[in-house]
Amino acid sequence: MSVLVPPLSTAAPDDRRAAEVALLEVRDLQVRFRRHGRVAHVVNGLDFSVSRGRTLAIIGESGSGKTVSCRAIMGLLPGFASVAGSVMFAGEQLLGLPEHEIRRYRGADIAMVFQDPARSLNPTMQVGKQIMEAIREHLPLSSALARQRAVELLELVRIPSPARRFHEYPHQLSGGMRQRVMIAIALACHPKLLIADEATTALDVTTQAQIMELLLDLQRALDMALIFISHDLGLAASYSDEVIVMYAGRAVERAPTRRLFEHVRMPYTKALLEAIPRLDRPAHLQLPVVPGRPPDPSSLGSGCSFGPRCPRVADICWDSAPALTEHDSEHWWACFRPYGSGAR
Repeated sequence: MSVLVPPLSTAAPDDRRAAEVALLEVRDLQVRFRRHGRVAHVVNGLDFSVSRGRTLAIIGESGSGKTVSCRAIMGLLPGFASVAGSVMFAGEQLLGLPEHEIRRYRGADIAMVFQDPARSLNPTMQVGKQIMEAIREHLPLSSALARQRAVELLELVRIPSPARRFHEYPHQLSGGMRQRVMIAIALACHPKLLIADEATTALDVTTQAQIMELLLDLQRALDMALIFISHDLGLAASYSDEVIVMYAGRAVERAPTRRLFEHVRMPYTKALLEAIPRLDRPAHLQLPVVPGRPPDPSSLGSGCSFGPRCPRVADICWDSAPALTEHDSEHWWACFRPYGSGAR
C-alpha cells in the first residue's frame, strides 16, 4: 500500500491553472534588523507573487535580501528582526501570526530546502528517521506507515536502494544524496509551496542539473509552486518561469524569464550575466566581475544603491532611488539609465 506519494508526471503544466489566482502574494515586504543600536534595512518594499505549477527565481549577490525575504515568509527570522508588509498564502495573512499558528503552515503547506544539508541534517540520526520525524510532525500516521512513507519519499527523490539508505547516516551519503534527503524531508507533507534556498550551491555542475531537474519533476507531480533562490543567472535562465533580480534589499528588475534574458535593462542584471562562464570565451580568460561591494544596509543613501558600482551612473542617480516600474509588458526595472534607452 502506497502512503499518498503520487507517481511522477512528465506532463507540461496547465497554462490555464498557472493563470489562476496566485498561491502566494507578497506586498511591500520590509525587514529590519535592529542590533547594537543600528538598524539594517535588509528588505525594502519587495513585491512578488507565484502560482501553483509556476517557478519563480530570486537572484542576487550574497546580502541582497533574497534569503531573508523567504525566511520572513516562513517565520524563521531571529528575534531582532522586525517585519512589515503583507504575505498572503492561499488567501490567509501569514504576517503577524503567533508561532504556534505559523507552525501549522511551515512544513505542511510551505516547505524550504536549505543551502547546506551537512548543517541541516542531524549527523547522529539515520536519514530515514529524520524524514519520519518530519512526517509525524504534521500527519497522524503510525510509526510503521511513517516509515513506509519515508522509504517512498527516498525513492521519489531518486535515491537508489531507498530501503537500505533509510538506515544510513548523513556522512555516509554524497553531497547530492544529502540534498535529495533534504528535499524528501521538505516534501514529507506534500507542501503547496516549496522554497529552495541555494539548494545547488555546493554541488558540482552535473549534480546541480540533476537536482534542478528533480525539483521541476516533483513540482509537476505534486502541483507545487516553486521559488528558488540563487546567485546563478544561468540556473534561472534554464529552470524558471519568472525572474526577480534583487540588489540592496530591493527588486531592481523583474520579468518573465525569456523576456528578461533577451532584453536586459538593469545594469546590475547585465553585470551578473557577464560574470557567467561561457564556452565561447577563450580558455583561462579572467571572468568579468562587478566592481566594488554592495552597500551597507544600515547606511543606505537617498540615491540609487547600485550607483557607486554602475558603469552608466549619472547625476540623477545620486539624487533619488528609481522606483521599480513596469515599462514593457510584464517587464519591470528600477533604473534611470537602462540599457536599450539610448543613454550612454
